[in-house]
Amino acid sequence: MTPRPLLRFRKMPAALLLALALAGCETTGGGLPGFGTQAAAPPEPPMTHSRAAQECWMKTEKGAAAMSLDKRADIVTQCIDEKMKAAGAAAAAPKS
Repeated sequence: MTPRPLLRFRKMPAALLLALALAGCETTGGGLPGFGTQAAAPPEPPMTHSRAAQECWMKTEKGAAAMSLDKRADIVTQCIDEKMKAAGAAAAAPKS
C-alpha cells in the first residue's frame, strides 16, 4: 500500500504557519522604533543667564577653590559672558 500524497501534506499548513511566525521574530533589536533601540538624547535646554552662572560657579568651585572670592567672581563673570555670547552665536546660526 502506498501512502496517499494528501496525508503527507496535511500537517504542512500548521508547520508553514509556525515557520512564518518564527520568521517574524527579530532578535537583533532593529524592530519597531522605541522597542529595543536606544532613545535619542533629550534636547539641550536653552542657555539662560541663570544656567550659565550656575555652570560657571560649579566650574570654579572645582578648579579654583583656593582663590579668593573676588577673583573667583571675576572668573565667573567672564565665563558667563563667554557662555552667553556663544549661546547668542549658536541661536543666530542657521539650522540645517
